Amino acid sequence: MRRIITILWTVSCVLLAPEMVAKGPARADSLMKTSKKIPVKAIVVDGDTIPQMLLNEVTVMEPWRFKNKREEAQYSRLVRNIKITLPYARMAAAKLQVINDNLAKLPTDKKRREYLKKAEKELFDEFEAPLRKLTFSQGKLLIKLIDRETGDTSYNLIREYKGGVSALFWQGIARIFGANLKDQYIPSDRVEDRMIEHIIALIDIGVL
Repeated sequence: MRRIITILWTVSCVLLAPEMVAKGPARADSLMKTSKKIPVKAIVVDGDTIPQMLLNEVTVMEPWRFKNKREEAQYSRLVRNIKITLPYARMAAAKLQVINDNLAKLPTDKKRREYLKKAEKELFDEFEAPLRKLTFSQGKLLIKLIDRETGDTSYNLIREYKGGVSALFWQGIARIFGANLKDQYIPSDRVEDRMIEHIIALIDIGVL
């Protein structure tokens, strides 16, 4: 993550100056006495000691420019549905990564089959009930977000894992919602996917 460089001491002076002028010397003295002291690093430039502080990166995004009321309504629906489905997609992707890591450590096919059977039951026990509460459109969106979070379509995951837990898990989702497992997440080509990407970026930086 990029870092935003030095905040000079003069910035602090500028920020405090209006308050000091407005309230007079007594107020300025009070501010100096009650100000919380925060230790910071410093550098020396031409004999002057200049405090330094690193801030978190701030992401600035343009608002989505709606072409019409219909697109605005679509965007609003996506905001609601993404807030519901994105956590599931990210949890599922994280759990599959753990499963893959554990599978790689098992020495035999028998051990891997036993582990997959146990993992399959745990996944369905955790996800099946809440997923059934989603609407049809939320279910389709979830499958698209799974592609975004894992970097592969559900269809390809099934083909890769075949009879494994991933195949059964994605088939279960598809069975619930009747969605297309080959559906890809392509924000470069699809307006809706670009909307999704825009919304997720706003969610991740805490705007939505």
